[in-house]
Amino acid sequence: MGIKFSGVIVSLLLGTTLLLGGCGTQPAIGILDVNKVMSDSPQVKALQDQLNAKGKELSDQLEKDKTTISEDEFKKRQEAAYGDFLKTKQDLEGQIDSNIKQTLEQVSKDKKLSIVIYKNSIAQGGVDITDDVIAKMPAAPATPAPAK
Repeated sequence: MGIKFSGVIVSLLLGTTLLLGGCGTQPAIGILDVNKVMSDSPQVKALQDQLNAKGKELSDQLEKDKTTISEDEFKKRQEAAYGDFLKTKQDLEGQIDSNIKQTLEQVSKDKKLSIVIYKNSIAQGGVDITDDVIAKMPAAPATPAPAK
């Protein structure tokens, strides 16, 4: 039994040594600062401008209608406008998320990164690819003219 046990230990040590020493290269790790992407990306700003325009359009329409409708009708329209605004917000957030993911995939492939993590999750190390992601994000769709 002593020989089998020693053989197992030697095998484990050999396997561990091969795993730790045999790789030779460290995986390339990319770092992404999502907060910076959200604040510095022209594409994200364009989508934020679209959301602001939609909010202003809905608010202006409510104010215009306020004097000609009952208080109950105003509340109904206000709730509908809020729902419309939230749907637009969710759609635009979905576009932003999709754009970031697609761009992140492309940048990580271009830079041959095996892992990309968010900046606020690490203490040190990695390659910051935030500016690359911002630079390569697809342009935001044109802002539609407000309805009259």
